[in-house]
Amino acid sequence: MSYKGKTILFDCGIHPAYSGMAALPYFDEIDPSTIDVLLVTHFHLDHSASLPYFLEKTTFKGRVFMTHATKAIYKLLLSDYVKVSKVSVEDMLFDEQDILRSMDKIEVIDFHQTLEVNGIRFWCYTTGHVLGAAMFMVDITGVRVLYTGDYSREEDRHLRAAETPQFSPDICIIESTYGVQLHQPMNVREKRFTDVIHSTISQGGYVLIPAFALGRAQELLLILDEYWSNHPELHNIPIYYASPLAKRCMAVYQTYINSMNERIRNQFANSNPFDFKHIYPLKSIENFNDVGPSVVMASPNGLQSGLSRQLFEMWLAKTIINEPKQVTLMNGLTAPLNMQVHYISFSAHADFAQTSTFLKELMPPNIILVHGEANEMGRLKQKLITQFADRNTKIISPKNC
Repeated sequence: MSYKGKTILFDCGIHPAYSGMAALPYFDEIDPSTIDVLLVTHFHLDHSASLPYFLEKTTFKGRVFMTHATKAIYKLLLSDYVKVSKVSVEDMLFDEQDILRSMDKIEVIDFHQTLEVNGIRFWCYTTGHVLGAAMFMVDITGVRVLYTGDYSREEDRHLRAAETPQFSPDICIIESTYGVQLHQPMNVREKRFTDVIHSTISQGGYVLIPAFALGRAQELLLILDEYWSNHPELHNIPIYYASPLAKRCMAVYQTYINSMNERIRNQFANSNPFDFKHIYPLKSIENFNDVGPSVVMASPNGLQSGLSRQLFEMWLAKTIINEPKQVTLMNGLTAPLNMQVHYISFSAHADFAQTSTFLKELMPPNIILVHGEANEMGRLKQKLITQFADRNTKIISPKNC
């Protein structure tokens, strides 16, 4: 974003479906040397993972900011990303040394702290998406731009809901991931989740939950640990958190407990809610004692590699999404399929109701929709045009590159 000779870059991620140079944003379309400030909203790979490349291998010489928790988790996630990336050395975008050098250049910002760089004033609010996630308000000569990043206005078991800024921006750049869709209520999703798990375990089955090592995983672990505590008949059934990052991740979450909501802080006053009573870390498949029903939360969430993929193959299945009656095993033999696939979203992104309410409260004269699939974004744009028909609101949905 450029205005009055000042340039800001919001986020610096990769495309998780690609590897090597193909995963990078179109950096050749911009001149990195002209960017004054780079603001990173949160640690997810699609928002932060090209940062080591950008800081070390381009002409960028500006300053980069993120929150304290984001910086701590960024280092863990990027180091893990380097280790699990199945690409040749030539295709690696950066190495561990690049990550460490980038850490030296990253500056931190507190929520609601106002900073100024080259005449650009900016501050941030909590977004309720993941620990440390921030939305940035930027002020250049009195013109305010709000960039939401990924946000959720629904408080969950550990995160505060997204804040509503006290100032209405002139421009709001807002995520549109869910377009016009509406989320089920949280209690309904939680009950579906625990019911499916309890039913499967009761039948002597196994439960595999593919998830990112950090973010929504911690929310699901809190749900599972509480559910197990309330159901003594499940106490002999192990739950594993299978990630090489597991212990280090939990240490970070315990460090930043004061960034979380009142519920979790009150729990922490008595005992550490992230010191789980019924959940055990699992570093590798070799350490897994597969002798009966169990629940395993494993990364990565896409089953493309790592522990989640190994368990998936070990417990059966290649093409089970359509639930065929039998599957071909790795040894070539066929076996009857006794598996179900359930999709229950705990995604901490705003749905249409949240987006609509947020924009009604802010009433920005200009809205720019980003971070969404083109058709979903188009539907959202049309619905917002109808909603703001009595106001002279300009709504733009730029093409995804």
